[in-house]
Amino acid sequence: MTKNTTHKIVTFGEVMMRLCPPDYRYISQTESVNIFYGGTEANVAIGLANLGCDVTHVTALPNDFTGAAVLGYLKQNDVRTQFITRNNHPLGLYFMEEGVVHKSGRIAYNRLHGAFAHINPKDFDWNEILEGASWFHWTGITPGISLQAYTALKEALKVCNEKNITVSTDPVYRTNLWNYGESAIPILNELVNMSTIFIGGPDEINMLLGTSYNASDFKESACDIMDKYTNLKAVINKTRSAKNATWQKIRSMVWTGKELFTSDEVEITHIIDRIGTGDAFAVGLIYGMLHYDWSKTLATANACCALKHVIPGDASLVTEEQLNNAVTSGLKGRLIR
Repeated sequence: MTKNTTHKIVTFGEVMMRLCPPDYRYISQTESVNIFYGGTEANVAIGLANLGCDVTHVTALPNDFTGAAVLGYLKQNDVRTQFITRNNHPLGLYFMEEGVVHKSGRIAYNRLHGAFAHINPKDFDWNEILEGASWFHWTGITPGISLQAYTALKEALKVCNEKNITVSTDPVYRTNLWNYGESAIPILNELVNMSTIFIGGPDEINMLLGTSYNASDFKESACDIMDKYTNLKAVINKTRSAKNATWQKIRSMVWTGKELFTSDEVEITHIIDRIGTGDAFAVGLIYGMLHYDWSKTLATANACCALKHVIPGDASLVTEEQLNNAVTSGLKGRLIR
């Protein structure tokens, strides 16, 4: 694949192994598992690389064959890996029982003692890593993993601000990760204040600001957080409603500080893999913001998100041509000959 080097994108976060029983079984029912690799920021990196973007993912991996397998997976998906470090701690794991129809999915994590939790912030020269970059993406999961991960991320954001690099964030976090003596909300507020694109809505804004906006108060809540954090240039929210675990609807909206744009609703009736769909939305959003106006950007983000629901694994593998065809056809799924 020929990379589009107009925009260099950098992501930073953990890569884990997912262990998942086949055929929607419970763990107690199975003697075998499917293995996938993923992690929120890595999923974004892979999705954008498959769209032809020039993407570098920064992380730490074990110095063993599992780390080598992840490295190969990233390279296979055209993600640049030259700044990844290796150490003698294990690969983070998570176990998943997939939901189907009325059966809820379940996830259990084993990541607090992994390679990424033990990164050394001094190993990352962010001035070098971010040289020539136009975009950086992070999520609220990364600073919760360890003090070292938070420190490294904060240093990256400082350099992004110095270089006027666009910084997107999805601040949703896992409460069970914050075990190193720091509170999540003050740190997330600090890091969001160093970002420019906010992916979230009233729930995430209530979490950060201690407000009590309703789901219908998107514009009001977006105005509030943009007033508080003047670096923010746009607030984008994806909403989801569910008939059951494998039949759901999504739509999205953006407040730019001056205008409100909303998308049509997309109905997804046969979900194959729910993991990474929010990351795929971020993929379509970033790709769209680099190429289109807001209306087409939201349509692109929705399409990328919808397509990921039918792709097994953690990351979107949709190509630029496939994504454009989906947007143009209105996600009709026509046979391509």
